[in-house]
Amino acid sequence: MTRADQPTVTYAIIALCVFLWILEILPVVGNLVIGGLAYVPAYTLPGFGAGFEPWRMLTSVFLHSTSVFFVIPFHLALNMYTLWIFGMALERMLGRGRYLALFLLSGFAGSVGVLLLAGPLTTVIGASGAIFGLMGAYLVILRHLGGQASQLLVLVGLNLVIGFLPGMNVAWQAHVGGLVAGALIGLVFTKTRQRAQRRTQNLLVGLIGAGLVAITAGAYLLA
Repeated sequence: MTRADQPTVTYAIIALCVFLWILEILPVVGNLVIGGLAYVPAYTLPGFGAGFEPWRMLTSVFLHSTSVFFVIPFHLALNMYTLWIFGMALERMLGRGRYLALFLLSGFAGSVGVLLLAGPLTTVIGASGAIFGLMGAYLVILRHLGGQASQLLVLVGLNLVIGFLPGMNVAWQAHVGGLVAGALIGLVFTKTRQRAQRRTQNLLVGLIGAGLVAITAGAYLLA
């Protein structure tokens, strides 16, 4: 693998998530990090006295639960492993810029899902929404290329079902939001593959981002 082929963005996202997790487990600092970066829909809704802080819809993507299972930070480890698998493949397929846009927009869409479908005081952290977006995009691209997608479809379905099980404490709303956005962006990428279509591709992806912003603004204005 040449240096140009290295999944640099995937490495950077994993490094950032691990770095922030280390900060989260530190006394005092951890409370400041979680309190300053986690997303609660009340930060994007009026009437809760929390202030309007929409950037949390993205910053929360890079935080993870500090709970450990047999000394393993399960939430962080599972998300980073899944990101590693799908991130490496998609970053090579799409290139760094488009891959980063896919990740960030899917994470944003996950927070929009929480805004629309969860309670206003629900605290959400984690890259799961963004990762579901990667899986959704990969599924669409794989199907478009004629690949066998049945195993991936089962994997995505199982993960969605787990999010709905009682007592799991999983933000299924973020999973749904990220999956829908990722699949839609993946569809845009498959339909605008030619170099001559790059401007159209950028416009369509930009419109998806603008749509997410509009939904967030609409939720605030209509609350």
